[in-house]
Amino acid sequence: MPKMKAKSGATKRFKKTANGFKHKQSFTSHILTKKSPKRKRQLRGCKQVADS
Repeated sequence: MPKMKAKSGATKRFKKTANGFKHKQSFTSHILTKKSPKRKRQLRGCKQVADS
């Protein structure tokens, strides 16, 4: 039986770490004029995927 292929979409979006998986925050790519600087600042960086 051949090996299972990894889902290429998930491979691009998630990165395995020691504590789980990390991903980039959503709502940061466009329509940024109506979002406050505080909201945009808090959306920066990576977050961990929830356990559920």
